[in-house]
Amino acid sequence: MSQPPRPPDRPEIDATRPIDPSPMNVTTADTSRTIQGHLDGHAPGFRKGHEGGSRTPTSGAPVVPGAANDGGSAPRLERPTADIDRLLLRTSRTFALAIPELPEPLRREVGVAYLLFRIADTFEDATRWPRSERLGALAAFDRLLGASPWPQDEAWRLAALWVDARPCDHEGYLELLGAVPGVLGELEAITPVRRAAIVHHTLRTSEGMAGFVASGTEDGNLRLGTLADLQHYCYIVAGIVGELLTDLFVDFAPQLESARAFLAARARAFGEGLQLVNILKDADSDACHGRVYLPPGLARSEILALARTNLDAAAEYVSALQVGGAPRGLVGFTALPVLLARATLDRLERFGAGRSISRVEVGAIFARLQADLDAGASVID
Repeated sequence: MSQPPRPPDRPEIDATRPIDPSPMNVTTADTSRTIQGHLDGHAPGFRKGHEGGSRTPTSGAPVVPGAANDGGSAPRLERPTADIDRLLLRTSRTFALAIPELPEPLRREVGVAYLLFRIADTFEDATRWPRSERLGALAAFDRLLGASPWPQDEAWRLAALWVDARPCDHEGYLELLGAVPGVLGELEAITPVRRAAIVHHTLRTSEGMAGFVASGTEDGNLRLGTLADLQHYCYIVAGIVGELLTDLFVDFAPQLESARAFLAARARAFGEGLQLVNILKDADSDACHGRVYLPPGLARSEILALARTNLDAAAEYVSALQVGGAPRGLVGFTALPVLLARATLDRLERFGAGRSISRVEVGAIFARLQADLDAGASVID
């Protein structure tokens, strides 16, 4: 692959200094929570995996905002809204740490996109539901997302139904399902070009997820048989995210138009590399739940090598953003998960599945990234 020009060398820093969350507009408590969440088992990708929030049910069902919990008719706003930042913290870990790097309005737009992908992901992973209900929920979500104008009353009805049926015990995900009308309302407020890109790519992922649900067993077990199956799965759940981000980035920062082809050629590998690290890390726990993503006849070394190759392409993607004059926030947002993924992959190669990088390592990576951004140095090798 051709390489973009390199920014100046990075400065020397004290990697042990405390993380300063101020450049990201988040509180120290938020930063501690998201970093500790990474140590509790979150992988370094934009998507997929059980993230954030409590995994055990609490007393009572989550309140569906704006819905009639007493059987009466609920008041309707002209355009429902949602607390995007709260929902991100409730449903993500690394992503919630990275997204404040983005400038507005891109930060909010990418946040809405993440939550829409997470809704589809929740239905795909809803192994408490029979296969027919998971497919039905994905289809209903697709209809809501693709309708113009979107049917607000139907969105409220489905949100209440989904929360009541409890597809999982993750309170953050249940809160997100209850907030579907608000998330769709926030989507409606996004500029038409970026809104269309978000809808298009979310539908592609949701439809692809439905294909994997249909090919699994009735009780939600999924076994991928070949390398091609694994690559296709990673593309559906994460590679498409890379393609969406590329569309949003270039529309937001027109100076990146000259780098579009270079970025687009690496967007898929960017997302797939992060997802492969996620799968490798969680292989044992996923298998305990009947989800075997690593094909049995495939050598682990081959999958590790593929992940490394994809992360190299992801590093080229980040470097191209930086050299192409992307705003600082776009570089930081994309660099952080790649740096975490590389460190995690190093640990997996040495110790095997289930190993996470330490809190000190996460802090050092974050500190180094901020120092490099401050100095205008290359953020990734």
